[in-house]
Amino acid sequence: MARLGLLAGSGELPARIVAACRASGREVFVVAFKGQTDAATVAGVPHLWSRLGAAGEIIERLKAEGVRDLVMAGAIRRPSPLELMPDWRAAKFFSRIGMRALGDDGLLRAVAAELEGEGFRLLAPNAVLSELTAQSGPVGRLQPDEQGWADIRHGLRVAHELGRLDVGQAVVVQQGLVLAVEAIEGTDAMLGRCGALRRDGPGGVLVKACKPQQDRRLDLPTIGPTTVANAAAAGLRGIAIEAGAALVVDRAGTAEAADRLGLFVVGVAP
Repeated sequence: MARLGLLAGSGELPARIVAACRASGREVFVVAFKGQTDAATVAGVPHLWSRLGAAGEIIERLKAEGVRDLVMAGAIRRPSPLELMPDWRAAKFFSRIGMRALGDDGLLRAVAAELEGEGFRLLAPNAVLSELTAQSGPVGRLQPDEQGWADIRHGLRVAHELGRLDVGQAVVVQQGLVLAVEAIEGTDAMLGRCGALRRDGPGGVLVKACKPQQDRRLDLPTIGPTTVANAAAAGLRGIAIEAGAALVVDRAGTAEAADRLGLFVVGVAP
């Protein structure tokens, strides 16, 4: 089996992909980004620490390591100017795309096309870990009530419109009111500001869905035990994710956290 290259951001997902490769006997080479990737992700595996803007170094090293298949996984926070300072290869890329890739989706598509032009094949994280894909139905014991389902349906409509505009993948709805939408800050930061916005009565619902135009190999909506904990801290009562597209990192841990904290987590058809 060919060696897998992993472009690793932060969070649990990159480490789980590394563990899956080890378990299956597949060799993996990790590109870790300074100031972004968790150090534990690369413990005991061949890797390169690099800046986000050092495209030439990254591509050259991946080819030298015999990598053909690539997975992009994990969150990337907004980089500092020093982290993003482009080398000659990245500068050439940015000059070519010009103003076409202003949003996350457009930029990721451009990056994917560039990597494919270099001979790499891009894979989705769930191509390596198929059990990550969210299924329809509850994760844990609890399920939404009538108001919960109404908020989920409204949240899906709002999330898909946000996605169509390449703004974000998540929204929080409480009793039909949109409390927050995700932009560049990411889901956890969005949840961090929801607590002060909640209304009296049943708590809100976090809804995460793919952008309609999204390349399903890149930046899929993802939740895990940390998402459940943050949603509970914000006073929410549930999470809904798009079945067949979103990812659940550590399904057992997510179900345990949801049951312990009294939240429902449910996969829903788009």
